[in-house]
Amino acid sequence: MANKQSTYHITGMTCAACSNRIEKVLNRMDGVEANVNLTTEKASIRYDDSKFTNDDLTKKIEKIGYGIQIEKVDLDISGMTCAACSNRIEKVLNKMDGVKDATVNLTTETGSIYYYPDLILESDLLNKIKKIGYEATPRSENKENIKQKQIARTKRKLIISAVLSFPLLLTMLVHLFNFEIPAFLMNPWFQLVVATPIQFWVGWQFYVGAFKNLRNKTANMDVLVAVGTSAAYFYSLYEGLLTINNSAYHPHLYYETSAIIITLVLFGKYLEARAKGQTTTAITKLLNLQAKEARVLRKGTELLIPLEEVVVGDRLIVKPGEKIPVDGIVKQGRTSVDESMITGESIPVEKNLDSEVIGSTINKNGSIEMEASRVGTETALSSIVKAVEDAQGSKAPIQRLADVISGYFVPVIVMIAILTFFVWFLFVQPNQVEPALVASIAVLVIACPCALGLATPTSIMVGTGRAAESGILFKGGEHIEQAYKIQSVVFDKTGTITNGKPVVTDFNGDDETLLLLASAEKGSEHPLAEAITQHAEEKQLDLLSTTDFEAIPGRGITAKIDNKHIIVGNRQLMKEYKVDSRKEEEHLLELENEGKTAMLIAIDGKIRGTVAVADTIKENAKEAINQLKDMNIQVVMLTGDNERTAKAIGRLAGIDHIIAEVLPEEKAENIKALQKDGTAVAMVGDGINDAPALAVADIGIAIGTGTEIAIEAADITILGGDLLLVSKAIKISQATIKNIKQNLFWAFGYNTAGVPIAAIGLLAPWIAGAAMALSSVSVVTNSLRLKKLKV
Repeated sequence: MANKQSTYHITGMTCAACSNRIEKVLNRMDGVEANVNLTTEKASIRYDDSKFTNDDLTKKIEKIGYGIQIEKVDLDISGMTCAACSNRIEKVLNKMDGVKDATVNLTTETGSIYYYPDLILESDLLNKIKKIGYEATPRSENKENIKQKQIARTKRKLIISAVLSFPLLLTMLVHLFNFEIPAFLMNPWFQLVVATPIQFWVGWQFYVGAFKNLRNKTANMDVLVAVGTSAAYFYSLYEGLLTINNSAYHPHLYYETSAIIITLVLFGKYLEARAKGQTTTAITKLLNLQAKEARVLRKGTELLIPLEEVVVGDRLIVKPGEKIPVDGIVKQGRTSVDESMITGESIPVEKNLDSEVIGSTINKNGSIEMEASRVGTETALSSIVKAVEDAQGSKAPIQRLADVISGYFVPVIVMIAILTFFVWFLFVQPNQVEPALVASIAVLVIACPCALGLATPTSIMVGTGRAAESGILFKGGEHIEQAYKIQSVVFDKTGTITNGKPVVTDFNGDDETLLLLASAEKGSEHPLAEAITQHAEEKQLDLLSTTDFEAIPGRGITAKIDNKHIIVGNRQLMKEYKVDSRKEEEHLLELENEGKTAMLIAIDGKIRGTVAVADTIKENAKEAINQLKDMNIQVVMLTGDNERTAKAIGRLAGIDHIIAEVLPEEKAENIKALQKDGTAVAMVGDGINDAPALAVADIGIAIGTGTEIAIEAADITILGGDLLLVSKAIKISQATIKNIKQNLFWAFGYNTAGVPIAAIGLLAPWIAGAAMALSSVSVVTNSLRLKKLKV
């Protein structure tokens, strides 16, 4: 029966009932014996592995509402040459017991692996990758330096290979243009001496890659290059050996073919590596924003320490002009901070006691003492970098087609090359090895699927990087692909279309009335009162002391100031105090129809004025709505506010379709209703009550000034509150998908057209090598155009 045992670290258990439930559910499975320990939070499970896998057990535990501890490791992986390599590593890792999910990115040469630490160790993952022929190390902090060294090494090899290939290139030109060159250049032994280091030193990487793939019963571009160039090299060697006993024999040499192909492929890899490096500039720019050092107070002494040594709770001193090292709270002093790199807001933000400050923003004009609250990977900037890295490392669904084709492509091409050889040898030019060999080598070389493997990830990397520079964070490549299909955008009202904070919009009265109004409201904690006192502070009024203050829920307030009786509130309150407000009725209705909260002001029993407070729409809200309409996207406002206020805000913002008086739990249902006819819907929100709707929508867009729960539930985060970024996100998505389709078209078209041309003998192998190398470079170069995208 049970013949395998696994141990899982269970999360979410709170009492014995939890552990008993997990035990009962698991033990009902035929062939499973489970023991769950609440104290250690471990489940020890014996099971029949002919019936179940670890994946089946973990899904069962998760299905009943508990979690299993998962860890993630990010790896640098070297030795990959094309999509077949990354696909191979992914497949092998995903088949390992204890691996939940593994994603390998060819473009960034990285892998992200989620695994169950109770079932498998990080070292097991590294060893497995090494066993199948690649090298993996945990993500290095100085990866940029490593990449630069690799590019420099490739450049050195390329220069040596080009120098050695030059005399062989001259022999090729002799055949093409029939001009004179020194006789020794045509000597087969001289050519052998020149070609050998290119074949077995410069080209050794192709042999190693081919061997590792063939050993694991797979094939990649290394196989094509190794087989093609070896055929040309060894056939030339055979021809040269025939001259030993027959000095009159004129050998047919193809050393130049193998040498030039290797040089051109290496040249393509060098250009590709340089171009791929440019795709990660967004992350590099973000990392460069970080401060390198921090001024910390320890035991009364001020020390300058590396940023990595700052810990939560440290007291830090930040002087004018310096970058704030980490996220924290102001404990002493006041200043203004340039937060444009996070929020996009160009106006510096005032910071006082207990204000939150964000790491890597710039302290403008005052020294402050702050307490570190988030350091290292927990800071806001690190979260942004992580979001960009995850998005760049993820795969869009459109990439699956390329991955599937790449997996079958190389074996098919090898078969076509063999078939080409025999067709030429048996039928086209019977019993002639040379033309058959040349045609089959050209087929092998022209068909390398590098461009196919680079088509999607390079566009995703540049697109998400360009978005990040604009203040838009895509959580993954799949969201870029989904966003371009959006047909309807639903906006929450409060805090999304509006500023989320009531302000005084209208005041009708004299200066004395305003002073008495604000002084009376000073005693209230109501948001409307705060708006009024804030308005008075902006007018630099010195507020007066009040007596007999009384807040009357739902109606207003009363207070006495210098023996004057102040009443502020609605019609009902005025009626209770027998204050005649009929003359102000028309004005009140006008204000209320604009979605404002209007209040009457009475002093000593007589109306002295009116004041209106409202949550105003954001400065660029109307422009953002108009941009979406210009893109033929339907715009909807979804709010829990009353219909009159919602319609008033809708009029100001230019939104015709209003859904008002919706309870928080009903928001998701309204999104589903809009999706019923197949419409792709995006939801834009900022509050906790928006989280379900953000999750249900085809694309959830969180305003970065909102709550962490909303941001967590969303697929795209807009840093700051700029609504113009919503249309920009969709435009970047559309441009990226268009770019991917262009790349895939040319990659597919290049191979589809190139193989038959090579097979019928119209393509010299060295030209095929040049075309293959340049195809990869052209795909990456096309992707880099997204960096200059204007949105």
